[in-house]
Amino acid sequence: MTTFASQDFLVGLIGLALLPIIALRILRGARDGRLPLYRASIDRQDGRAKFNVLLALHVLSFVLIAGISADLLFNLGFRSN
Repeated sequence: MTTFASQDFLVGLIGLALLPIIALRILRGARDGRLPLYRASIDRQDGRAKFNVLLALHVLSFVLIAGISADLLFNLGFRSN
């Protein structure tokens, strides 16, 4: 299966556009102690373990999307061709 450079560039830009949104959620969660989860939210006081796991998942998604976007935009070779 082959992909064109324009497709890689477009998907990389979309991933790059998601990064500030995820970073804002991480910063607000760390500062305010509240993370949104669908229509509800998890507070740090409700359950520290749940809150910390959700915060860690947000950080993991940020790192993964940043890596994938960098690979698609700059052709770093993280994925095999």
